[in-house]
Amino acid sequence: MRTEPSPGNLPAREHLPAGHAGTPVLDVVIPVYNEEKDLQPCVLRLHEHLSRTFPYAFRITVADNASTDTTPLVAARLAAELPGVRSYRLEQKGRGRALRTVWSASDAPVLAYMDVDLSTDLNALLPLVAPLISGHSDLAIGSRLARSSRVVRGAKREFISRTYNLILRGSLQARFSDAQCGFKAIRRDVAQVLLPLVEDTGWFFDTEMLVLAERAGLRIHEVPVDWVDDPDSTVHIVKTATDDLKGVWRVGRALATGSLALDRLARPFGDDPRDREISGVPKGLARQLIGFGVVGVLSTLFYLVLYSGFRTFSGSQVANALALLVSAVANTAANRRLTFGVRGKGGAVRHQAQGLVVFGIGLALTSGSLAALNAATTEPAHATELAVLIVANLAATVLRFLLFRAWVFPDRHDGSPSTVVASHMPATPAVSAVPASPVYAAAPRSPYGGPDTQSADVYGTQSADAYGRPAGSGPYGTADAPHDHQTWGDAAMQMQPVRPNDHDPRDAR
Repeated sequence: MRTEPSPGNLPAREHLPAGHAGTPVLDVVIPVYNEEKDLQPCVLRLHEHLSRTFPYAFRITVADNASTDTTPLVAARLAAELPGVRSYRLEQKGRGRALRTVWSASDAPVLAYMDVDLSTDLNALLPLVAPLISGHSDLAIGSRLARSSRVVRGAKREFISRTYNLILRGSLQARFSDAQCGFKAIRRDVAQVLLPLVEDTGWFFDTEMLVLAERAGLRIHEVPVDWVDDPDSTVHIVKTATDDLKGVWRVGRALATGSLALDRLARPFGDDPRDREISGVPKGLARQLIGFGVVGVLSTLFYLVLYSGFRTFSGSQVANALALLVSAVANTAANRRLTFGVRGKGGAVRHQAQGLVVFGIGLALTSGSLAALNAATTEPAHATELAVLIVANLAATVLRFLLFRAWVFPDRHDGSPSTVVASHMPATPAVSAVPASPVYAAAPRSPYGGPDTQSADVYGTQSADAYGRPAGSGPYGTADAPHDHQTWGDAAMQMQPVRPNDHDPRDAR
């Protein structure tokens, strides 16, 4: 998975001002591949709808990813004829690659995309982006599976869609309802932090982005949509489904092993009420108690099963020791990951060693209880043994939690100021008063985050300022013309934004 450095904590969400005329608040990307027939009616219809109903300045970007027909010519003609329409050409296929490339370079504070067939009714576009503009949410998706959605499609696609979302819920614990609806939006500041972690460049791009966002605690807004299936869709269902299942396995394995650095995204904003200090309540205690309790119940059941099994061929003391040893290793591993949120393999051996010390204390409690029981009666019933062990384990559990929290997995941030500033962090203005567009430096990357020796800087050589940041023209060329047509390089490049004015004097925060 990707491990590029994160741009850092995101500013607090704020309502995006309308800004000056010509400065787009919304950039709608239409990824296309060999869509010479449908592209023009799609762009004309979308442009007319936005001009008539959208209260902010907007841009429509046609992202042509390696079309072999006349799609690039159609896109260039539309960009030349319609204000606020631009086109880009990528030489590699992949919807995810096209979205990552254009979104990474866009200067609009809200980024969206929709499929070229416009199966989703455009009346849902403003409700889709409104929570992002207002600062309420981080991402927004259209859902065909919501109760109030009105969908017209065949039984085959309905079955595939619902089965896929059930797979996501069962394997990745996804809570969003519709991963593959081609109607989504994201705030640019969120995209700059989230996109470097998304590896897929095809159809699974949407799902991976949503899963990572949800696991990191970002807020996803869902909008019920009216949707009519396109009978002429060129999507290869079998190949897409196969690639999606491979993606589910890859992301699930990364989440299970802790190789995803989601700590970069956790608490990205400074306006989360859970980050506020509350006197007298240790931070994270409630969540840790719940997690520890769930793990403890499962560990106790596991221990009792093991004890009953070992007891069939050994004495009570030996069976108790073996059952405690096996369950203690499993308990430490589960609490490490689920209760205290420790990911990765670093420190795992030390944690297990400390867990065994805690196990020794539990063994002394339970063995002492069994010794007391055997001293009181020579032939205790099996049910009596289990009851004594349950009570002893409850006492050992309380002590285990205290030792885990204070010694094995101590909270390094307790008693120190929070690393997230909740109220005084100046927010990056969504629309700057400076008429010039932001400058973007293209840093060639391979699809897995390393240097890409095959790719060249699509913007040419740029100089650096006193802080080592590249200086140059806008992300759309030297003149940043409103209707230009450009060729893009490898879409896996990570575009690092350099804003000439990070602090708006009108911002009272």
